Amino acid sequence: MALLEVNKLSISFGGLRAVGDFCITIDKGELYGLIGPNGAGKTTVFNLLTGVYKPDEGIIRLDGEDITRKNTIDINHAGIARTFQNIRLFKNMSVIDNVKVGLSERFRYSALEGILHLGNYRKVEKEMDDEAMRLLKVFDLDKERDTLAANLPYGKQRKLEIARAMATNPKLLLLDEPAAGMNPNETKELMETIALVRKEFDMTILLIEHDMKLVSGICEKLTVLNFGRVLCQGETKEVLNDPEVIKAYLGDE
Repeated sequence: MALLEVNKLSISFGGLRAVGDFCITIDKGELYGLIGPNGAGKTTVFNLLTGVYKPDEGIIRLDGEDITRKNTIDINHAGIARTFQNIRLFKNMSVIDNVKVGLSERFRYSALEGILHLGNYRKVEKEMDDEAMRLLKVFDLDKERDTLAANLPYGKQRKLEIARAMATNPKLLLLDEPAAGMNPNETKELMETIALVRKEFDMTILLIEHDMKLVSGICEKLTVLNFGRVLCQGETKEVLNDPEVIKAYLGDE
């Protein structure tokens, strides 16, 4: 059953067609890759899916719900969470507090209760701590719960960003170049983390990535973008062996 259905999504900036007639269907539980040369429009697609940009044309449906022109907060509430090419953690906050930011929409108390530590405050804070620690254990970050995010190694910062996204309880997780800046060992560990997230949370994942070893190792299907348009879609092995895809990445002989 399709979780994400995108039909003829298009956007232009100053007369330049950044993305044109983009279509994709992702089934529940699928691990799907969006690839293409630099400047192909991949992050623009993510920005359209998450409400950062509003499309000129097209429809986005998540689990049957039309989310095309909703704002970023409403889209997150509908069930889409994302990470970014450049890590965007609250670096001067602890590991556990970063995750609790992601939990804040699910666990609430009034401003007065928060200021005076009255009413539901202690109960809700304990529930948030328990849930944050459950997530941190999944990502093997529980021992660093009180460490400042800025002091984590790069690979663990990536993990924390994914953990914070998962704290919003998404239906669809968007990962924008999660292996960017990683060494081979960190990339291998990231592949294992993504596979774990999928299994542990029964998660549907769409990722942008340039590391073809990672893409071929974990993605079942791919869509290839080139100059803002879909060049090829299908099973990963077939797509990566497509002559037009190879040409788009490497150019003519």
